[in-house]
Amino acid sequence: MKLRDCKIGSTVKVVSISGQGAVKRRIMDMGITKNTEIYIRKVAPLGDPVEVTVRGFELSLRKADADILEVEKI
Repeated sequence: MKLRDCKIGSTVKVVSISGQGAVKRRIMDMGITKNTEIYIRKVAPLGDPVEVTVRGFELSLRKADADILEVEKI
């Protein structure tokens, strides 16, 4: 499943990052790598952005960024 499809309050684990080039590098620079746990904190009314907690800090991800993250529920 994609990160943007996850419900608020759920914790998921990153299975893969399907982006390429600068987009993938930027996601990885934020600390989102394979097997990283992500907690879904909030989703804006129109779904953009998604606020998550990764490695103890909060991030806001755009729909496009959340769409390239393949995750599984924990």
